[in-house]
Amino acid sequence: MAKTDIPTPPGTGLVGKLIPEQKEFLKQMWAEIFRLIDASDSNAPVADLLAVPSAAAETASVKSKTSTIKKNSLLLRFLRARKWNVTNGLNMILKAFKWRLEDDIEEVKAKNEDELDAKYRGFKLQMELGKSFVHGTDKVGRPIVYIPVRLHKPSDQDPKALERFTIYVMEMGRLMIQPPVETACLVFDMTGFSLANMDYAFVKFLVQCFEAYYPESLGVLLIHKAPLVFWGVWKIIEPWLDPVVASKIRFTRSDKEILESIDAEHLPIKYDVGKDQYEYKYIPAVAGENDCMKDTETKERLTEEWMAILWKYEALTREWIACKKTEGSRSEEVIEAERMALAKDLRVAYFKLDPYIRARSLYHRTDQPVLHADGTATWTYKN
Repeated sequence: MAKTDIPTPPGTGLVGKLIPEQKEFLKQMWAEIFRLIDASDSNAPVADLLAVPSAAAETASVKSKTSTIKKNSLLLRFLRARKWNVTNGLNMILKAFKWRLEDDIEEVKAKNEDELDAKYRGFKLQMELGKSFVHGTDKVGRPIVYIPVRLHKPSDQDPKALERFTIYVMEMGRLMIQPPVETACLVFDMTGFSLANMDYAFVKFLVQCFEAYYPESLGVLLIHKAPLVFWGVWKIIEPWLDPVVASKIRFTRSDKEILESIDAEHLPIKYDVGKDQYEYKYIPAVAGENDCMKDTETKERLTEEWMAILWKYEALTREWIACKKTEGSRSEEVIEAERMALAKDLRVAYFKLDPYIRARSLYHRTDQPVLHADGTATWTYKN
């Protein structure tokens, strides 16, 4: 496998925007994943099985089921994060999937807030206080995650509850990122911050999420109105950051400076220059909203439909990897077009299944829902 670290030229490295060299690296990544799958004793498709490494990814064997590889975009995130070093990218993605298995990330998706709060003390409090919420998009279409830091008190909840809530927001954010956009905008609002709000363990976990578990998901991070006391904290935090993550951080001293990243029409009126009459309000879970999750018959049928498309996608991907420009063989362009079409079919099939495997959220419950049954996300602004 290629091991040379190379930068990603601007405007490349994304689905539909791969230069020939990047396409070859992607093929190598898929080939290695299939090698691990084929070395196992299972007949499950690549989406259901992935190696869980005990040490190096190259020596891993398939031992457990895990979350779905969603088309090329997920693999490309890990390849870009590791500068197209296939060995490092593969190792990184396997470790991320191992984390999702061992930490049972699917639980965050399958349970509602009341169920999670019963297991993790203080989970629901995060939502009631509005310690982190998503609203609107920035100037390039990235969903905006607002984090009013002054609301956080480390002792208000168990550390695991805060981790679970962070993953919850991450997983919701993934649904709100709409192609061709691939990243999110974070606003750390430091208004009213004091050392009583500082939680170094949580910061370390958040950094790990962006660097290891959800790579290439952060577009820009605005640290807004940081008080003087924060700069001592920053000297401790800054060395923890990967240079790529650090390069995406911007410090804004006034509300007006936020307008460099977010249009006034999309910015809540709590900011002096904001025009959107939006105020965060938590809407509790509604009785019966997840009843369809009990319909195992429909769930199994939709799963089978989704899996059937997935098998086709896997077969086509194998053909794409082996594609040679020889007489009588199908062209790479034809295969790629078919893969893109199947990827769209996979997305449609997945979101038909989604209500049967994912609990409804605040973003499904609002008067004008943000998240829709077809997988799209729309925002309503009151100007």
